[in-house]
Amino acid sequence: MLFIHLNYLNSLIENECHMIKFNEIKIGDIVMAEYNGQRFEGEVTELNHDDKEVCLQTDVQEFWFTPDELYPIPLDEAQLKKFHFEKQVNSDNSVKYLRGPFRILVPPKGDFSSFEMWYREDKRHMTHPVSVHELQNHYHQMTKVELTR
Repeated sequence: MLFIHLNYLNSLIENECHMIKFNEIKIGDIVMAEYNGQRFEGEVTELNHDDKEVCLQTDVQEFWFTPDELYPIPLDEAQLKKFHFEKQVNSDNSVKYLRGPFRILVPPKGDFSSFEMWYREDKRHMTHPVSVHELQNHYHQMTKVELTR
């Protein structure tokens, strides 16, 4: 189990270091942007498809970034709490996160490297760490509703 947890942590570090592809970004996605060596979390408010630029609203201001300045935010319990998911610990130490009829089941407590998500009859099994914007995109595909904070 320690080996699995270490692999998960390593994948989070690798995932955070990779840029996001422009075609993965949707309006409303929450991502991390880098400017002058500092990273800021923000929400995508506009997309410029011609120049492949992304407008991000941070705590400070709205600003345009290129995809090479954007980074995924690893999905974890703290991020789910920001989206108002309710946590339910099961007897087998698996954890279920609920938001209305949408569910996420994380088998070993705290290990987001392999989990299931479902909404009604649509069930998906994730076999790799997922970032916040990827969860938002899955949620929208499954529920037809934006996942916002």
